[in-house]
Amino acid sequence: MKDSKTLGRRSFLTRASIGGAAAAAGGVLAAPALAQEAPQINWRLASSFPKSLDTIYGGGEELAQRLSEATDGRFQIQVFSAGEIVPGLDAINAATDGTVECAHSVGYYNWGKDPAFACGADLPFTFSARSKAAFNYHGGGIENYNTFLEQYNLVSYPGGNTGTQMGGWYRKEINSLTDLQGLKMRISGLAGRVVEKMGVVPQQIAGGDIYPSLERGTIDAAEWVGPYDDSKLGFQKVAPYYYYPGFWEGGPTVSFFVNKGQWDSLPETYKSLFRTAAQATDQNMLAKYDYLNPTALKELVGSGAQLRSFSEEILVAAYAAANEVYAEVSAENESFKTQYEAMLQFRDDWYLYQQTAEYTFDTFMMIQQRNGGLVQGG
Repeated sequence: MKDSKTLGRRSFLTRASIGGAAAAAGGVLAAPALAQEAPQINWRLASSFPKSLDTIYGGGEELAQRLSEATDGRFQIQVFSAGEIVPGLDAINAATDGTVECAHSVGYYNWGKDPAFACGADLPFTFSARSKAAFNYHGGGIENYNTFLEQYNLVSYPGGNTGTQMGGWYRKEINSLTDLQGLKMRISGLAGRVVEKMGVVPQQIAGGDIYPSLERGTIDAAEWVGPYDDSKLGFQKVAPYYYYPGFWEGGPTVSFFVNKGQWDSLPETYKSLFRTAAQATDQNMLAKYDYLNPTALKELVGSGAQLRSFSEEILVAAYAAANEVYAEVSAENESFKTQYEAMLQFRDDWYLYQQTAEYTFDTFMMIQQRNGGLVQGG
């Protein structure tokens, strides 16, 4: 005769087995519903950058990889470099008209189409990369930009930042405003209109065409990104003077631009994953540049680059020119004015705050370095 404890154990095991089978059956029954929520998506992404610029071009590949991993391969994005489907400067337009589902580009490339495109990328003398991220994710920057982009059938999310860029490569030294008169310079977007007021003749040229233009003398100077990317293009061989800072790009945002119809058709889970993957890509690009640029700058100087800083005269004149441009464009373009004025509200508080802990700490450490006080292994 079995005791009550044995019967109790058998009864428990029987109930557990039945419950497990029922749960398994429920999982099988639920699978079709889950499959409907996770459809197979295959998109094409047009990048504005050549594959040789692995960090900035790599942002598109990183987004694609993150989405594929998060969905077990059900959300696939094939990335095409500049020129493979459309020229680099036309990537955003290709997303607007549906030639591709998505683009990875910089908004100011569409400056000529509408000046307000530049607001999602960068405006001279506004933000650093860190303050731009704060404004984008917590100050309404993303929402403001997407409100503007609705008229162009686009939805956009940040997808990278280079940090404050260098001031570019010059075939001759730039010591004063006089040296800028008539200078033909590759420079993009709104920044071109700013330096034009200082006597520069701006030229908008895609990244892959900059070196041959400098080599042939078609242009006298060119800004691109910073030490790591610039070193890949070899500018120091044809324009040895390397200036800083790139005041027109204190915190330039590279963005993903998605065709709005394609975006609206995505399940909510995919939209959430896209936003998460884009933000991770955004922050990771900056970290990669911050890691790679210090070594790259030393190597550039070692290979002949002549490092120079813009004079105070040039920076003051550029700041005044930028403010003139903002007043002019705001008077003509309400979308630009709305976004720009929202930036100013945060910019003022940001630079007031930055004069305290962060700036003081960094300044102290730089002084220690200049005095030989950063002793390794100490």
